[in-house]
Amino acid sequence: MKKNVLKKTLLPALLAIGMCAPGAAFAGTGDIAIGVKGGTAGMGGELTVGVLNYLNFRTGYHTFNYDGNATKSDIDYDYKLKLQSIPLLVDLYPFGGGFRVTSGVFINNNKVTSTAQPNSTAKVNIGGTEYSIGGVGADLVSLDGKVDFQSTAPYLGIGWGNAVGKNSHLTISFDAGIMFQGTPKVSLNANGPIASDPTFQHDLAEEEAQLKNDIKDFQYYPIVSLGLAYKF
Repeated sequence: MKKNVLKKTLLPALLAIGMCAPGAAFAGTGDIAIGVKGGTAGMGGELTVGVLNYLNFRTGYHTFNYDGNATKSDIDYDYKLKLQSIPLLVDLYPFGGGFRVTSGVFINNNKVTSTAQPNSTAKVNIGGTEYSIGGVGADLVSLDGKVDFQSTAPYLGIGWGNAVGKNSHLTISFDAGIMFQGTPKVSLNANGPIASDPTFQHDLAEEEAQLKNDIKDFQYYPIVSLGLAYKF
């Protein structure tokens, strides 16, 4: 599957140079730049390699962690957001300046894990049915959730700045695009006396389906970032 995605995203960009920039030299430029970047994918480092006069390859590592709380279907959750990705991108400069068109893939490990906040009087609505959680004799001891996405996410975007350009050793860059990370995968796991009850299992499946529908728009994840790079 990963090979097919790479063929559909990276190879068209490589072939495009032959049609859009016939004057380009067909040997690597040999230029390399490293930088730092921050944005909606997280914070991290980036490596840019000049492939042709109008074509660069970029990769790096982005990460960000955040702990918070939220309420969904009358359930209070403590959650942990983990952003973690490795971009494999091709930048095409169709006009020879700073404007670029970018395609490629993100090796995607973005996910959210959560735990329902239990107490002796907590009531949670699961699939339209109310259950008690956390107290002595409660239906449930705990309720945990996880949301993740496909591991290989195609990317398409635009940007400004050429880290291996000829004008300066220091470059400020901007990116804006969409990472197609697929329909969210949702799982809820319960522990307690009623966890194996068929009726409860049906309600839990209904809750999973509702949550999946509510967050379906996250299959299109916006990537906006600013970076600073230095060319050697």
